Amino acid sequence: MKLSPPRGTRDFFPDDFRLRNWLFNHFRHVSKSFAFEEYDAPVVESEELYVRKAGEQIVDELYAFEDKGGRRLALRPEMTPSLARLILQKAGSIALPVKWFSIPQCWRYERIQRGRRREHYQWNIDIFGISNITAEVELLCIVSTLFNRLGLTAEDIEIKVSNRKILEAVLEDAGVPEQQFPEVCVLVDKLEKLTPEAIQEELSQIGLKANIVDRILEMTALTSIDDVAGLIGIERNGVQDLRRLFTLAEDYGIANWLRFDASLVRGLAYYTGTVFEAFDRSAGLRAICGGGRYDHLLSTFGGKDIPACGFGFGDAVIVEVLTEKGLLPHLPRHLDDVVFAFSAELRPAAMSIAADLREAGRSVDLILEDKKMKWAFRYADNSGASRFVLLAPDEWQQGLVKIRDLGSGEEQLIPAQDIVKSAPTT
Repeated sequence: MKLSPPRGTRDFFPDDFRLRNWLFNHFRHVSKSFAFEEYDAPVVESEELYVRKAGEQIVDELYAFEDKGGRRLALRPEMTPSLARLILQKAGSIALPVKWFSIPQCWRYERIQRGRRREHYQWNIDIFGISNITAEVELLCIVSTLFNRLGLTAEDIEIKVSNRKILEAVLEDAGVPEQQFPEVCVLVDKLEKLTPEAIQEELSQIGLKANIVDRILEMTALTSIDDVAGLIGIERNGVQDLRRLFTLAEDYGIANWLRFDASLVRGLAYYTGTVFEAFDRSAGLRAICGGGRYDHLLSTFGGKDIPACGFGFGDAVIVEVLTEKGLLPHLPRHLDDVVFAFSAELRPAAMSIAADLREAGRSVDLILEDKKMKWAFRYADNSGASRFVLLAPDEWQQGLVKIRDLGSGEEQLIPAQDIVKSAPTT
């Protein structure tokens, strides 16, 4: 039997789990500081939920199967479709705007590489009910706030920003049918992975003429919003939205994190406007997070559209970044007390002492076996505990217990009834 987990998945031993909780606590703190509420949904959903528009790579990466009732199901590859389903359940009764977050476990059968696994956790932030560009700026502020909390600066991280309406305008002006737009987005999203020649070849294979392909590649090479305005016209919505976003980013004090990148479109079909991705400036890793606006998401699932935007932030890449920069904390196990009875006869009393300490809110490890004193001291030292509580026959006959401070090594005898009062406040 293989002892390793399935390829692309992870075990979380206690040391790893402490780090995971540390990161998730940062996710939760930032979310709640911006007044977002936490939600969740099943890790298994109907396969139909993810089979939206043709051309999305995610459909080919599903962990899909048939259950014993003949239903087609899939492990969730992302959270947004589940969120859409939840919003549609409450359609007409839910108070807008909705500001929710989640930290789901997600699954994609994809090629494993650094910072990319088949199973991962993802911090999701979503806003429903706000059409104004202020919502996207709020998302970008949330992302930069999280980076700051983790010890990262704008010198470490850049957030690339663009707008899908730019590419939409280029294709519209060229007479490309609307239904081809998602397919083109998927291919343009590969620009950083493939050569321009390879992208050109793939665009040609879906029926785009050479002049249109050249126009698309010209657009993706632009480096300023003014250049975009010169290409598609200053009056286009994509241009206006970008100008407003960068102006508000200055007001928010986050403009130094942002860079316009016309080649950024994101591969998922449901994005309709602003798109963004955050990258480590030095490591050459895949995107740390990505998101944008998706105003037509709900109609994809048969509902009435509500303006919406959000992002997903994976746990794998950010841990790689923090590791490289020496920013992952050392998180030893924390334990308040180790309680040890010198003899089996004293173990009931030790259980009572442990119960009193636990009721007072302390974390207590009660040694349950007959062990030598030397072993017990060594165990307590290695446990990460603050105190060692010893019940010995002579002292107990006098109603006393011995307390050793495992930091300083100092010892004292105290009345058993004062054991809780003697504990340091935390």
